[in-house]
Amino acid sequence: MDVTRDMSNSTDGLAGGLAGRLAGRVVIVTGAGQGVGEGIARRLASEGAAVVIAARRAETGEPVAQSIREGGGEAVCIVTDVTARTSVEACVAATVELFGRLDVLVHNAFAGGAASRLEATPPDAWFQMSATSAWGSFWCAQAAYRHLAASDQGRLILLTSPSGFEGSANIPLYSPAKAAQRALAKSLAREWGADGITVNCIAPVAETPALAGAFEQVPTLRGAIEARTPLGRIGDPTTDIGGVALFLASADSAYVSGQTIVCDGGSFLGL
Repeated sequence: MDVTRDMSNSTDGLAGGLAGRLAGRVVIVTGAGQGVGEGIARRLASEGAAVVIAARRAETGEPVAQSIREGGGEAVCIVTDVTARTSVEACVAATVELFGRLDVLVHNAFAGGAASRLEATPPDAWFQMSATSAWGSFWCAQAAYRHLAASDQGRLILLTSPSGFEGSANIPLYSPAKAAQRALAKSLAREWGADGITVNCIAPVAETPALAGAFEQVPTLRGAIEARTPLGRIGDPTTDIGGVALFLASADSAYVSGQTIVCDGGSFLGL
């Protein structure tokens, strides 16, 4: 585990950074080196949270942390592999050592797979997807629990997918991997409620590097997604998805737990 910390553009401690709805709170966001994770980290930092960018590579995570600091926020990058229990535990421990607490953990990191029919899908595709989604959620929950319980506003937020509801015709193992997160969130909401911890999921559709790659491979895909979306656009990681994460991380969601908020412009209306 590597911790990259340069607070030269921010004052020391939790009194520094931006004032806002999350002032004084400490947040870990996994997979925050790009895409939805980066958008969530930026949004929470803009509301005063001290944010840990838990990225698999410092090459992606540190520039995000540096950019947040340059904007007046407080952020550090901690290199973290969410598929390894010891790495997740080390990230949580380093966070508490640096900031003295942990209030919110957002597990976003995910390693996807190529589209294929089930009969042509290699077994390691399941291990790859479940390692970052289901197992990663498990490791994050176990490592964070006692610190979230010690907070007066403990929050666990898991990033799942609309495919966890409606399935996927192109990546058949993706849907059960993401659905597992929803089931875990419901179980933990029941188990942790007595400790005052809320546990929820976000199922987003947003502009990400992964989606951009899919658009390059299938030029008609963007139009198809926009056509099936009542709002007629694809979500922005910071303003759209980050806004939902802010709600779930804040005191405004104190009575919301065990839920999945589908943030996809109305594309999925099956609830």
